[in-house]
Amino acid sequence: MKKIYTKASLISALHEIRDMGWIESRRHGNSGGIGNTLEDLLGIEENNLPIPNAAEWELKCQRSNTSSLTTLMHMEPSPRTLSLVSSLLLPKYGWAHQESGRKYPKGEMSFRATINALSRTDRGFGIKVNHEERRVEVSFDSVTINSRHEEWINTVNERIGLQELNPQPYWGFDDLFHKAGTKLNNCFYIRADVQKIDGKEHYLYREIFMLKGFSQSKFIAAIDAGKLLVDFDARTGHNHGTKFRLEQNCMPDIYDSVEQL
Repeated sequence: MKKIYTKASLISALHEIRDMGWIESRRHGNSGGIGNTLEDLLGIEENNLPIPNAAEWELKCQRSNTSSLTTLMHMEPSPRTLSLVSSLLLPKYGWAHQESGRKYPKGEMSFRATINALSRTDRGFGIKVNHEERRVEVSFDSVTINSRHEEWINTVNERIGLQELNPQPYWGFDDLFHKAGTKLNNCFYIRADVQKIDGKEHYLYREIFMLKGFSQSKFIAAIDAGKLLVDFDARTGHNHGTKFRLEQNCMPDIYDSVEQL
């Protein structure tokens, strides 16, 4: 029978896990082992936190002292009917996949980029927060491209030209708030230390936070501050999905109420 928690019983269970000290990973070789191990200890299914009669809750785990980003959600840019990642960004601005002619067929293209609102990638991509139009836009500026990409930019010029993206992929504020607010309204956020003992990864679930009230204004402020990034990962014939990802330790920054348990 599936285990059911109240908020109080879940907090108690998390305290017990914290007090267990170093715990061997239940998923050796799995990059998501830190979250999977916690879910195993709680006896719950992956990405399914069973708290009835309560607002939606998410369980997020992160390694302490890591530069890795926390994935908040997947969301393709608008206008979604145009599938702009696969119909514009990849064919018009993509570059040769590093496994082209080896793992993948010759001519395989790639569009992998993590972009933010403070700086541009060395290929000229970034984010613009358009407060007037209430949308987050993907932007391209050929002037900022690193000279080492001269051969690539010449092909872009031939394919589509060097002007700003047209049509410009974007996410409307309201669409973002609906998606993020539904998924992230409330969150139990756990940070864990990691070490290897006898060659096996172990976790110490050291810090537990209860985050309540996803904040729309703080979410946009995090994008403006470059803390919240957009991650593209597409190749010819397959889009792995566009992700909104948050910098290390910034999860509490997008909630109105932060309580360390």
